[in-house]
Amino acid sequence: MPPAPSSHLLPTFAKADIAFERGDGAWLTATNGDRYLDFGSGIAVNALGHGHPHLVKALVDQAQKVWHVSNLYQIPEGVRLAERLAEATGLDYAFFANSGAEANEGAIKTARKYHAVSGHPEKIRIITFEGAFHGRTLATLAAGGQQKYLEGFGPKAEGFDQVPFGDFEALKIAVTPETAAIMLEPTQMEGGVRPFSPATLRAIRALCDEHGLLLIFDEIQTGVGRSGKLFQHEWAGVKPDIMSVAKGIGGGFPLGLFLTTKEAGKGMTAGTHGTTFGGNPLAMAVGNAVLDVVLAPGFLDAVQNNALLLKQRLAELKDRHPRVIEEIRGEGLLIGLKSKVPNTDLAAAARAEKLLSVPAGDNTLRLLPPLTTTAEEINEAVKRLDAACAAIERTLDNKKDAAA
Repeated sequence: MPPAPSSHLLPTFAKADIAFERGDGAWLTATNGDRYLDFGSGIAVNALGHGHPHLVKALVDQAQKVWHVSNLYQIPEGVRLAERLAEATGLDYAFFANSGAEANEGAIKTARKYHAVSGHPEKIRIITFEGAFHGRTLATLAAGGQQKYLEGFGPKAEGFDQVPFGDFEALKIAVTPETAAIMLEPTQMEGGVRPFSPATLRAIRALCDEHGLLLIFDEIQTGVGRSGKLFQHEWAGVKPDIMSVAKGIGGGFPLGLFLTTKEAGKGMTAGTHGTTFGGNPLAMAVGNAVLDVVLAPGFLDAVQNNALLLKQRLAELKDRHPRVIEEIRGEGLLIGLKSKVPNTDLAAAARAEKLLSVPAGDNTLRLLPPLTTTAEEINEAVKRLDAACAAIERTLDNKKDAAA
């Protein structure tokens, strides 16, 4: 059995009564010996599954050399990782941090600083979209704008304007002389796995160019191969001025970063931003190991093939269980099941079948399997979801009979 929850942990998480002691690929083994198929990936973090040998070797090898030296000195693996990311994205600079929220904080600061050094210090406002999630710091909470996360933390940080998701006319109206940037997730993940269409992303890029605004893409959940491209915005053929990255880039090791063009990053000179642990040798070694795998020839093609299989099988599942599943959303291996029952009920039913998933907004359940998941594991996951839906339907029938 899992250890009893500690009364000394601040109770900010509603944790399931399961503890895991080891993992292998797409599988986790609990302390009681039960094996779970992990289609949550630590909320899109374990991009290459659990215990990937190349990542383990990179971490162990570096741990035997040096863990931390600080950014007062050169960190060669960080220089290499920045070069590889720049080559892969067409962006010019990378700043390494420890988390997605830190990456977004840096992206916000960079956008404001750009306009300040360009002679427009009044341009501090950033337009975001309702339903977005950009982090849990005070600034990133304000960027997301969701009242349930802001409640009780005092005045909302200034400088953020939200417009309805998908409302391009409202977006155009929201641009003012004080607007510095538009910031968005190519697919709103916490917001219910709601993707912006490629055409909309191209239109937003054009709007930014028209008004001299910076375009910030938050690819913290959508990036590092999860969409079938290295970054989801590539499907639209557009390029951001600033992009935040985290989760999958560390493969389970804490690593966040933001990338910027040379022009957008021109204000971020020595002393304007910093971090103690960001870019440490351990994180840089693992980040490079993740890119070794994800950028290998054929890897993203395999992700796209498995994503197509998953969507096809889920479409069949929706047809079999129309009382439970309303819609299949998302691209690549970032899939949302819009549920007709509470998504927490669907997640619990799946967990009872030893399948892990992640609830999201708009009553949606996220399926975020490792990018290394096999066709056999996809079929097994759908089989377990099928059983979960059937269990929910039996409960619905029993309630109906009891009420009759």
